[in-house]
Amino acid sequence: MPAMSDEEIPRNILLTTVDAVYNWGRRGSTWPVMFGLACCAIEMIAAACARYDIARFGMELFRPSPRQADLLLVNGTITQKMAPQVLRIYNQMAEPKYVIAMGSCAISGGMFTSYAVLQGIDEIIPVDVYVPGCPPRPEALVYGFMKLHEKIMKQSIKTVPWFAKEPALRPAPQPQPASE
Repeated sequence: MPAMSDEEIPRNILLTTVDAVYNWGRRGSTWPVMFGLACCAIEMIAAACARYDIARFGMELFRPSPRQADLLLVNGTITQKMAPQVLRIYNQMAEPKYVIAMGSCAISGGMFTSYAVLQGIDEIIPVDVYVPGCPPRPEALVYGFMKLHEKIMKQSIKTVPWFAKEPALRPAPQPQPASE
């Protein structure tokens, strides 16, 4: 193997941080769980089609199991009866996990101010990005993906709880009994 000349060495050296490489890898391989509740799911499916092409973000692979996914797209109306199942899916996801609330119903209960409808998914699980609309267009969901990517790129290995030497004991959210 021939030795490198002094001119070739600067072209073959890359300086970066561990955080930048780690976050770049996670940003480009965020896999959503296959999960749809109402009409917003149709817009989510449209965002995965060729016209909007979420494959450019590395998100085209909708996983059938929450244990293989790290992004939960909550889209549509969440009833009190469905809330424990959404919570179960969230708790089965491995860290790091992210949540995007898509649509008015997922964000605030939408037009359904009823005892049977959860008034926002953030009552039971933490939400990272909100995508408003009824239903939001696929372009809005793509913008939500970009906002999530910005959030991922700002994280540091030193501060995230799932990479700590001693894991922070964060209790998993539990379903609350219905109030009478």
